[in-house]
Formats: sequence, C-alpha cells, structure tokens
Amino acid sequence: MTDEASTPEAPRVEVTPAAAEWIRRLRADHGPLMFHQSGGCCDGSAPMCYPAGEFRTGGSDALLQSLEVEGVAEPVPFWMSVSQYEVWRHTRLIVDVVEGRGSGFSLEAPEGVRFLIRSRLVGT
Repeated sequence: MTDEASTPEAPRVEVTPAAAEWIRRLRADHGPLMFHQSGGCCDGSAPMCYPAGEFRTGGSDALLQSLEVEGVAEPVPFWMSVSQYEVWRHTRLIVDVVEGRGSGFSLEAPEGVRFLIRSRLVGT
C-alpha cells in the first residue's frame, strides 16, 4: 500500500494514549496482537483486536500500518479490507477506545470497553 499518506510524517493509522494503554494491557494478557477492520455492518465497522495470526488475512485485505506502541515489544499490524480502504483512503485513521461493550470477538469486549475509529482527512 503506497501513497503519500504512508510517509513517516503522516501515518495511515495512529492510536490515542487511551488506546495505547489498552493495547499494552491486552498484549500482556494475550501476547502479540493484530487489528482488522472489515467494513461490514454493525461491529464489522469497528477495528477488531485479535491475538496475532488469529484472524486470517488474504488478498481482500490490506496492511495499512504496523503500529509502534510504546511498551509493546513488536509492531501491531493494522489490516483493513481492500473495499473498506477504498472508501477511507483519504483519511488518517485514529484508533481510540471508549467505555461500553461492543459485540464480536475483539479481545477488549469482555473488559467493558471497545475500540473505535476516529478519522481525519489526510493533510489536516
């Protein structure tokens, strides 16, 4: 995935401090992690956090960013379905966390929080 938004000055995906804290907690409990955002309805439009390799990616997925999170030994890959990326390609994705339980298989679901995406147009 190559475009002007992938430069070090403008990462495709970043995390808020609150999300970084939850990533550290989940990493301590579950080992290396990954994110996938499918773009499906309901919770499919939220980023799902899995143990690394637990969600199988393929030709219909794009690796947008390998997130460097302070306190996490390895990068956390952030995948998105290619069809969803086509819609969001002009935005910077910001992984955040809010109180409230989402459904699905994301690791944070039992903790009473859920990851969500905030976005900003590239260049703003």
